Amino acid sequence: MPASDLKTTPMMQQYLSIKEKYPDAILFYRMGDFYEMFFEDAVVAAKALEITLTSRNKQDKASVPMCGVPFRAAQAYIGRLINGGFKVAVCDQVEDPATAKGLVRREVVRVITPGMVLEDSFLDEKSNNFVLSITKTQDRFGLACLDISTGTFRVTESGNGRGILEEILRISPSEVVLPRITQPDPFYDEIRRALGETAITFLDERDFAFARSRQKLTEHFNTLTLEGFGCDHLKAA
Repeated sequence: MPASDLKTTPMMQQYLSIKEKYPDAILFYRMGDFYEMFFEDAVVAAKALEITLTSRNKQDKASVPMCGVPFRAAQAYIGRLINGGFKVAVCDQVEDPATAKGLVRREVVRVITPGMVLEDSFLDEKSNNFVLSITKTQDRFGLACLDISTGTFRVTESGNGRGILEEILRISPSEVVLPRITQPDPFYDEIRRALGETAITFLDERDFAFARSRQKLTEHFNTLTLEGFGCDHLKAA
């Protein structure tokens, strides 16, 4: 039965309202000494983590699948999910349950994705952990990759789609960021098939606009142009 059909408690209403904002991540929802997962998140996480899948309101016809991991051991479980290509939204209690009036307020304090990892325990020290982005102009393919754990940042572009695909496979990213508008594009379909289970995040088209992207980089590097990096003319990249 869909979540919207359930007669939810205030706690489940809170969970569903938070989960709605992070549909592509597994929501770790803090409840006391545990992080709980519900509905499809619980089914997926229980299988990936090899933990028991149980249910909330077992006596009801519309019981809710659930599973949980201890708060103090969460880092290890999150690491396993990240290594499996999943994204995790960590939702913590942001007020003291002892002094809260009514339902404890909870918020997502961090979203962890395979390409956005800094913790040494999640990383392989022998290889880079790249998040990679691809975009396509009329006749050029742009590619950028970043390892935030080391600061390694590279960009390139080409008119050869096959060459770009080979470069993507050589880099072997942990996560790929694509414009949302590319979902029906055959070129991107080929990329997704080639990458298999690699995590993919879709962002709005405006996040890939040349002027916006160039401004972000010049502000970050505190320069007037990108000529010193040899990429000022690479608009697709």
